[in-house]
Amino acid sequence: MVSLFSRLADLIIKRPKLLSRIIVVLMLISLVGMTMITMETGNDTYLDKKSDRGIILGHYTDIFQQNTLVLLFECNDPTSPEVLTYIDSVMGPIQKLQHVSGTASITDVIKQVNNGTIPQSSAEVAEVKTKISPSILKRYVPSNLLSLAMVTLEPGLTDKKKESAMNNILSFIDSTNIPPGLSIKLTGDAAFSMQMKSEMGKSMITLILAALVLMVIVMGLLFSYVSHRFLPVLIVAIGLILTFGVVGLTGINLSMAVISAFPVMIGLGIDYAIQFHSRLEEEARTNPLPTAIKNTITRTGPAVMYAMLATCMGFLAMFISPVPMIQGFGLVSIIGVMVCYLTSLIVIPLVALLIQYEAKGAGKSKLTDGIDHALSKIAVAIAKNPVPVLLLVFLIAFIGIQLDSQIPVDTNQNAFVPPDMGAKITLDKVTRTVGSTDPAPLVISGDDVLSLESVKWMKEFTDLELTLHSTRLNNAVSIADYVITYHNGTMPQTQNELNTVLDTIPKEVKKQYLNGRNEAVLQFYINKMETPTKSDLKDQMYGDLAMYPPPPGIEGEITGSFDVFTSLIHDLVDSKEAMTYLGFILVAIFLGLVYRNVNALSPIVPIIAIVGWNAVAMYLLGLDYNPMTACLGSMTIGVAAEYTILVMERYLEEREKTDNVIEAIKNSVRKIGSAILVSGFATFFGFSALILSSFPIISNFGLTTIIAVFFSLIGAIAVMPAILALIDEIVRDVRHLEDEVIHNPHHP
Repeated sequence: MVSLFSRLADLIIKRPKLLSRIIVVLMLISLVGMTMITMETGNDTYLDKKSDRGIILGHYTDIFQQNTLVLLFECNDPTSPEVLTYIDSVMGPIQKLQHVSGTASITDVIKQVNNGTIPQSSAEVAEVKTKISPSILKRYVPSNLLSLAMVTLEPGLTDKKKESAMNNILSFIDSTNIPPGLSIKLTGDAAFSMQMKSEMGKSMITLILAALVLMVIVMGLLFSYVSHRFLPVLIVAIGLILTFGVVGLTGINLSMAVISAFPVMIGLGIDYAIQFHSRLEEEARTNPLPTAIKNTITRTGPAVMYAMLATCMGFLAMFISPVPMIQGFGLVSIIGVMVCYLTSLIVIPLVALLIQYEAKGAGKSKLTDGIDHALSKIAVAIAKNPVPVLLLVFLIAFIGIQLDSQIPVDTNQNAFVPPDMGAKITLDKVTRTVGSTDPAPLVISGDDVLSLESVKWMKEFTDLELTLHSTRLNNAVSIADYVITYHNGTMPQTQNELNTVLDTIPKEVKKQYLNGRNEAVLQFYINKMETPTKSDLKDQMYGDLAMYPPPPGIEGEITGSFDVFTSLIHDLVDSKEAMTYLGFILVAIFLGLVYRNVNALSPIVPIIAIVGWNAVAMYLLGLDYNPMTACLGSMTIGVAAEYTILVMERYLEEREKTDNVIEAIKNSVRKIGSAILVSGFATFFGFSALILSSFPIISNFGLTTIIAVFFSLIGAIAVMPAILALIDEIVRDVRHLEDEVIHNPHHP
């Protein structure tokens, strides 16, 4: 391993200009890759599309949901003749706009039952409304103040084309003579998704700039004892560009969680840069620059690499999560920390050669020297009384483990996005009026879902559900409701009658509820409620389906966002602990393979405690688990491993110089205490940029991560001395016992 780093050092010293050109070329390629980065929102970030549920959801989305926009007409009387005439006048031209495949509104139904015309008086409107199925009427006119019209976009549109279609619709609406008192807004999943992607892009830029500014401040305040104190910030910026390039060129999409990986990467990347820069400064004070560079690479390179790989073990554990955005966060974090490590390893020595780096002067600043002495005194006091300290540490951790199950799990996507986002405000307005705009779709499939028996069952089952769950469901619509409406308010009695009625229903309407004769969807509209209550409702609906099943040969499956987010609770709860346990196992195996020493497992002990402390902090602060904070345990393992490993490595080095364990602990903390604090605070402030995000899910994650970093520093400085002292005492007792057995054998 050392020879590999030695050869790298020789290459940097002998060919600095060549390596500089290579790095410039890589950065240019990365800039091209950055233009290929795409944002990802929607159900695919929460559910693996290759899973069974993901396949069902994908099929439902492609066939029944597609890209649907909702035109929201708001006024005092949305069914007045004037408003209905206006809606009818705009829906036809909208359907002819580019990228629009179809439209549906209340006027389509009214014209069908009123001989193709819009009523000209309120009395006529009232009479026509009696001929329309109440479910259909409520679908398009959910309240006395709102009317909804659906605009379906062509499948497979790019984001640019979707945006163009939405702008065309809004421009057309603005060009019409809107009746006084009528307000029109564009909403729906497609509009929500587009604006969310835009907000994510803005948030990412804000987070990265904030993290870099905080790094400059930290370097200016805490890293003044070295030359070119802002060099680590430049290194992280280069690492960031290279990481963006890798992400773009490999086609990794950026979700809310993946965006959060960049400040995390900056926080960890600055740490690696500080470690190399500090060692270079130390070596350059007593050695010629080439020797200082070689010593830095060969001595610090392996140590920081081991810490970096241990961090990656925590991120690697995220791959067992069934939630794609958590997997994406882990993947981008691994790519980022590896790129930042390699950038620090190569570019810092390279820049030092190119600028002929000179050390600032002998020794550290008075501040850092004072910090080192204070920390060493604390470490000695703890090392002399390890048992009481560890009892307190694990008492708090045990309380945290007990409290962990009481922390709520939040999977409400609307709560994750900026509260002032226009699309969210509009969506919330609709939700307050009519309940959730996101239905609970029940997809039924079989040999012939349009048999008379099947259509009758659809109507009977929707009526049953509305009766059984009247406080949770406010409406239900299926093709059966349109059949009744288009058959003068009655259900056909023969298959021929049914087929005739089906032929009269507009194709755009049938597309919303039918896929040939083999599939149909029943849409249940739910009142506003928390996700756990929705989960209970889903279980009850499955129970009702078992008690009142569809005709033989037909099966039903609940899907859509309703299924995604109700199932997400169980996915998060089940995978949260599994990720944490796997993180512990991976780090323990890694440390055992690298160090092959009983002390190698010492970093695991404070990490276990830190995970428990995190739960206490979350409980006291009232924070919930969500798709991001669910991976806090495994991420904490990765972050905390670095600091505890650095303390352990320095302790092992000092232990070789003295037999006195207290002296070894004192010297190890005195020599690297301030360096760990500087690195820790740099990481702390890098992570704290997440708090500035306009996305609540990201800002809450930022708060939990900086708490985890703070606890990690306590674990390294305060808990590690206690563990190392206790292990040494146990090892000495075991050896003493072995000596007694060997030298004083017992003879019966």
